[in-house]
Amino acid sequence: MRTWLLSTLIVLGATPAPVAAGDLELRGRIVPPLRSAWVGLQSADRPFHTQTLSDLKGRFRFKKIKPGGYALIVFHPKWGEQRRSVEVTPSFADKKNRVEITIVVKQSKQARERQTMENHTVSVRELSVSRHARTEFVKANQRLEKHDVKGAVAHLKKAVEMSPQFVDAWNQLGTIAYQNGEHAQAEAYFREALDLQSDAFGPVVNMGAALLALGRHSEALGYNRYAVTLRPDDALANSQLGLNHFFLGSNAQAIKYLQTAKGIDPGHFSLPQVTLAEIYSRQGKVAAAIRELEDYIARHPDSERAALTLKTLARLKTQAATGKPADAESRATSSQP
Repeated sequence: MRTWLLSTLIVLGATPAPVAAGDLELRGRIVPPLRSAWVGLQSADRPFHTQTLSDLKGRFRFKKIKPGGYALIVFHPKWGEQRRSVEVTPSFADKKNRVEITIVVKQSKQARERQTMENHTVSVRELSVSRHARTEFVKANQRLEKHDVKGAVAHLKKAVEMSPQFVDAWNQLGTIAYQNGEHAQAEAYFREALDLQSDAFGPVVNMGAALLALGRHSEALGYNRYAVTLRPDDALANSQLGLNHFFLGSNAQAIKYLQTAKGIDPGHFSLPQVTLAEIYSRQGKVAAAIRELEDYIARHPDSERAALTLKTLARLKTQAATGKPADAESRATSSQP
């Protein structure tokens, strides 16, 4: 049985958990300044998101945010959607508990083409979703903003009862189930969404994640490949496909997609650096593994697994200095969940 030097980190990689701390404030500005851009903040590891609009100078802020990793989404009719991972944790906060970020808005060719298509296309299915179902969907998001997951789920279930063709509601039910660790239930919700719209990016990439979590790596590969085909410039899609190839033993392909994910969003919550470090350590490329883990620590210093990473780094640096692999006992210890 092969020992994984970083197995615990990889298993936990998609759900970075921060150390306990008080609520923080996230302040940001959009460059170039975009007035009234929609700005959303979604937790990477628990059912929560909130939203606001930017002001005349492209500034925005979120108050009373629990420490952790988040996906920040900026949408503007002209520029389309932009995504970036942000760490709202004590190490990045000032003395007033504020985390400051700058979002540089730009579009790839794929994003421009996708935005043009979305701006001029509305499906009959979307038009058929009832006003009452959409109201329930809005109420669900208001519940999530108040950390009321049970209430959010109740509203979403009402939405799909009223309009069973409501793809976004099915997808959000699946996302909540996934973040609650209910992976089989998440799969069922994502399948409902995909039965309605097989090329909907959210359910496709989320189904890939659910199947990976269920250990069905070969089945997940098709969804994760399709997600990258739909959005080649999406960090999550590339990172998941890289992780999928890693689980299937295709290290060259894994490195390709994980490096792409890093290039798009270096601080992404899926932690591509951790999987890359595992691959490099197996290949005997200790210096490369060390660089990846140092990058991970720099971007996620308040993660609960930072301490484990530092221990792993120490072993790797000892190995690099002595030219000898980590001893069997320390490797076994690193593989403990």
